[in-house]
Amino acid sequence: MKKKIIKVLIISLFLSFFLHQLSADEILTWNDCLAEAKKNHPDLISAQENINQEKANKTITASGLYPQIDSSLDASTGKTTATSSTTGTTTSTVADSYSYGVSGTQLIFDGFKTINQVNSAKENIKSAQQNYRFVSSGVRLDLRTAFINLLKAQELISVTEEIIRIRRNNLVLITLRYESGLEHRGALWTAEADLAQANLDLAQAKRDVVLAQRQLTKEMGRKEFKPVSAKGDFSVRDSAKEKPDFEILAKYNPSLLQLVAKKNAASFDIKSAYADFAPQLSGSAAANRTNAHWPPQNDNWNLGLSVTMPVFEGGLRLAQVSKAKAAYNQAQADERSTRDGIVVTLEQAWANLQDAIETVEVQRKSLEAAKERAKIAEAQYSTGFISYDNWTIIEDNLVNGKLNYLNAESNALYAEANWINAKGETLEYAP
Repeated sequence: MKKKIIKVLIISLFLSFFLHQLSADEILTWNDCLAEAKKNHPDLISAQENINQEKANKTITASGLYPQIDSSLDASTGKTTATSSTTGTTTSTVADSYSYGVSGTQLIFDGFKTINQVNSAKENIKSAQQNYRFVSSGVRLDLRTAFINLLKAQELISVTEEIIRIRRNNLVLITLRYESGLEHRGALWTAEADLAQANLDLAQAKRDVVLAQRQLTKEMGRKEFKPVSAKGDFSVRDSAKEKPDFEILAKYNPSLLQLVAKKNAASFDIKSAYADFAPQLSGSAAANRTNAHWPPQNDNWNLGLSVTMPVFEGGLRLAQVSKAKAAYNQAQADERSTRDGIVVTLEQAWANLQDAIETVEVQRKSLEAAKERAKIAEAQYSTGFISYDNWTIIEDNLVNGKLNYLNAESNALYAEANWINAKGETLEYAP
């Protein structure tokens, strides 16, 4: 039995030493992660390119308000062959032609259709910009969650190592009492099982560190994995102790502002659809030179006005107006639904944050009490004042207290991250 106990202790010490060696060789603070994600995260890059597309769409649409000028340069040669029916004589004629010129058109009036399309495009740019903020807020939540996961996994290693120390000391004490005939075999086996479980928990914690490292690397936008270590604490900085006005916070949420911009764009689309019923007036001008020799010398020019007016198109334009109105009504309903949802989410996130902060304090007091009880109980058990069953319950409470306190601290950080996300804060927000 002694050999068995010694073997268990040696294996436990070896695992503790081996698993204690962290593979991370790069230390990252929260601000380091924020800075890297801003530059490299593919979702942010995609959202920025969407903004660029909308800006280009506005330029394309606005180009219709300016003169459309074209230039031309033509050179051609041709040969005509004719055969006389009376004499049978064949003659050939070669003709050259050269010309160059400039022509242009200018939209004069189209019922303000193009202007409304430009205004709609401006709102689409605003929508894309708010979408970028929305994406940034989501990236921040995922990044913060990954950072907390790594921070928690690293701390769990320290906590688990301390639990191993407790379990190892317990095994030594129980072994001595068992060999003295003061304890039964079930107690000894239970202590061995507890130590084995603690070693397993440490191995799992090490694997969790590697997984958390990969998650953090991915959320920072890195293309290649590299072991990292998170540097930080479990302090909640955005505690929001005073209950804020959720209605005001909702107004500045990017997901709501994005829908507001879409609704405004839809209102301009309605005006643009109505403009199709108005006549369209355009002016044109052209000047060119032509001749059979280069450079051409014959001047030609023209000026003109054209008016087009729809008469009948099978209800096309009426359907376009109906479609634009339906899109506006849909955007209006989406805006209202999103606003109501944001307010509820803010209320829930704030309540969860306060609960989590208060739970940390409760678990801290419970852990302090468990430590004191364990200290007293160990002395009582070693002198035979309490039974093994009572003592092991107190020891288990100490172990659970350490784990519960770590979970409470990390849960408070998760709740803080969700509260910040509910407000719509982006990667630029670093309290």
